[in-house]
Amino acid sequence: MIAQTIFLGMLGPWQIVLIVAVVVLLFGGRKIPELMKGLGSGIKEFKNATKDDEKLEGETNESKS
Repeated sequence: MIAQTIFLGMLGPWQIVLIVAVVVLLFGGRKIPELMKGLGSGIKEFKNATKDDEKLEGETNESKS
């Protein structure tokens, strides 16, 4: 846990540029928008699932009362 905090604290602008350059070289410029679209839809589905879970949890707590 501490190692992750130290690692994230050391990321500077040049390291971020290097990471972006490696990602572009690995996946290519055309593939990156598709990856980001998939990531965005995955996050949206996760948020919807957590909201649905909270609603179900709230309904079961109300029915127990």
